[in-house]
Amino acid sequence: MTVLCRTLFAVFALFAASAAQAQTYPDRPIRLIAPFPAGGLADVLARAVGDEMSKTLGQPVIVENRAGAGGNTGADAVAKAAPDGYTLLMASAGILTANPFLYAQMPFNVETAFIPVSNVADMSMLVVVNPKVETKTLKEFVALAKAQPGKLNFGSPGIGTTGHLGLAMLMHAADLKIAHVPYRGAAPAITDLIAGQIDGVVDNPPTVISHIQSGTLRPLAVAAKERLALLPDVPTAAEQGVANYEASSWFGIAAPAGTPPAIIARLHQAIAAAVRTPAMQERFGKSGARLIGDSPKEFAARIGAERVMWGRIIKAANITP
Repeated sequence: MTVLCRTLFAVFALFAASAAQAQTYPDRPIRLIAPFPAGGLADVLARAVGDEMSKTLGQPVIVENRAGAGGNTGADAVAKAAPDGYTLLMASAGILTANPFLYAQMPFNVETAFIPVSNVADMSMLVVVNPKVETKTLKEFVALAKAQPGKLNFGSPGIGTTGHLGLAMLMHAADLKIAHVPYRGAAPAITDLIAGQIDGVVDNPPTVISHIQSGTLRPLAVAAKERLALLPDVPTAAEQGVANYEASSWFGIAAPAGTPPAIIARLHQAIAAAVRTPAMQERFGKSGARLIGDSPKEFAARIGAERVMWGRIIKAANITP
């Protein structure tokens, strides 16, 4: 047998084995690792979409929480798992786009360690202030911040979180100086914001929507191209003169590199079906999250574009590891 024939035979055998594996997949429970603490948005979303996916796949999707290092701990476990579709990651925008610029050493290469399967949910960020801040629009806030550079302070869930990066992008887009107050999570930041200890936050709708609806927090702008259906009276940043300010937080599912394409396609099918169910749409729509279910190719393109964007913002804001 010639070298060419042996090579072709090996390729065919590998393809046949992969196809056979995909035909029987899944034949046992699937682990979906949420790399953040239980009870957080990543955990809640993972459990909800996992329950719906199990109906399509015919096997349980079991959520496992592995928090630490801004999501890197759980992501590393998935990166090193067998590429057979039985260990998946509920990835965040931070893990796949910002962390390489925020950590001096990464345990994996974000560009090669994973295969994006589908973006599950997207949340356009909101600029929110305590009502004591005497501004009702982003335009007024920008004028106030420029008149008092560095006096206003915004909290975030921590250094390098999407809330911190959203604030850094706002300062960059509007040429502002705002003091950053990092917290250990979103909950204490929101508690202090409501109490008036800090002036504002840039955060995603599920974190602040109930406080906006109760009147304890005031929304100034949506960092998106379009207004949110849940808050139709809140204008976008661009509508108020702050161009190029579009920031969002998202969560999506990724698999270890090397996972067979047929299994990726099967998983995408299950995710797309899950996010389109009326129960999922109603539950997360009320919190301001937009369920996506896009293709692996579309998801990969978004990750690549945002990696460039956040890298530029992190460098401009001099946010160090």
